[in-house]
Amino acid sequence: MSFPRDNLASGERVVVHHHPHWKCLIGPFSVFVVCTGLAGLAAGAIAASTINSTLALILNIVVAVGWGAAAAWFFVRPLIAWKSTHFVLTDRRVIFRRGVLTRSGIDIPIRRINTVEFRHGLLDRMMRTGTLIIESASDEPLLFDDVPQVERVHSLLYHEVLDERDDGFDDRYDPADRDEARGHDGDSAYSRRVEVDRR
Repeated sequence: MSFPRDNLASGERVVVHHHPHWKCLIGPFSVFVVCTGLAGLAAGAIAASTINSTLALILNIVVAVGWGAAAAWFFVRPLIAWKSTHFVLTDRRVIFRRGVLTRSGIDIPIRRINTVEFRHGLLDRMMRTGTLIIESASDEPLLFDDVPQVERVHSLLYHEVLDERDDGFDDRYDPADRDEARGHDGDSAYSRRVEVDRR
């Protein structure tokens, strides 16, 4: 699912669009499965009991309501929250949006980013996820947890930062100055880019 175009500026290009990694759903879904098992055991116990049918009906309704509440809280709510959370990297900014009824978000212009880091433990490395840390000018570092393929996102964001700085660097120099800066091999000294390992 692509990021809505009406949230982008004219000519802005999406480089990466991710929802949080699915591992953030494991906990709530596991609790929901346990609740479903308990509800099934309760329903079976009620059916096997010798209580009168009216009381059995009331208890079954209570079990069904309890299971429905568990499904809404531990299955539907986390799924909607996951689907409505967006981490987007464009060629101009980093966009983070979350929430359904109450929306919140943050935009970080590429030109303001100073450093980009990532970290992940052994489990996160196995699941190809981790935390992305972005430090922008005059702001505290921002941590984005459960970013899928965090190393790839880090690499792409780093390239976008370099491209932005290179564009600004080139704008400050006259083409004649760049011609004078050519080395013996004929390559311009200002056209070199740092290559980031994409593995």
